[in-house]
Amino acid sequence: MRKYVFYLLSVFILFVLSSCQSAPSKMPATVERVVDGDTLKVQIGKREETVRLLLVDTPESVHPTKPVQPFGPEASQYVKKLLPPGTKVELELDVRERDKYGRLLAYVWIGKKMLNELLLEKGYARVAYVFEPNTKYVDEFRRIQEEARKKRLNIWSIEDYATDHGFREEAVRPSEATASCPKPLIKGNITKNGEKIYHVPGSPQYNATKAEVMFCTEKEAQAAGFRKPSH
Repeated sequence: MRKYVFYLLSVFILFVLSSCQSAPSKMPATVERVVDGDTLKVQIGKREETVRLLLVDTPESVHPTKPVQPFGPEASQYVKKLLPPGTKVELELDVRERDKYGRLLAYVWIGKKMLNELLLEKGYARVAYVFEPNTKYVDEFRRIQEEARKKRLNIWSIEDYATDHGFREEAVRPSEATASCPKPLIKGNITKNGEKIYHVPGSPQYNATKAEVMFCTEKEAQAAGFRKPSH
């Protein structure tokens, strides 16, 4: 009798462990703000976390030492519209939970839609940072990316811009620097201290400023993290 009870107990424990391992690891979170296309600040319980989207990469829009890249502001604005502050989301984790910067690595769910997939679908992101063991959706992501590439959506509209190794600014012609207008006139410059400043035509420093990125409107420049000069 004891052997039979022990056998049943063992089977039950194995069943419970198996169920725990196969269940997806998701947690509810509230969006505090969107940092850029692939990074969010969220509230989980009483703690704030920085979330980095798994397996995708969008062009830079707020990097402290790098210039704004084409379609970076557009990707950021797309996510900001989807996830205004206070939006409830679910974070699905993979095997390794954090990157070397301490950021939480996640697939972000908005109801039944996954943000990671939406960015790939719209052509605002490329499949990137594919490191074992965090590869749960990589095959599906690559399929979605290929569809966006065939349609030449956004980052795929510029030949040789989005690559397996990142985004190549040198592949971008001046007229392609922004998707918003054919001839942007507002100059964006990043100082040695990492400050992002924009200059409009007619401003004192406009002619002397070497543009690292061009914008069509002041609103677009501000959305990318640039500010007016203080004097």
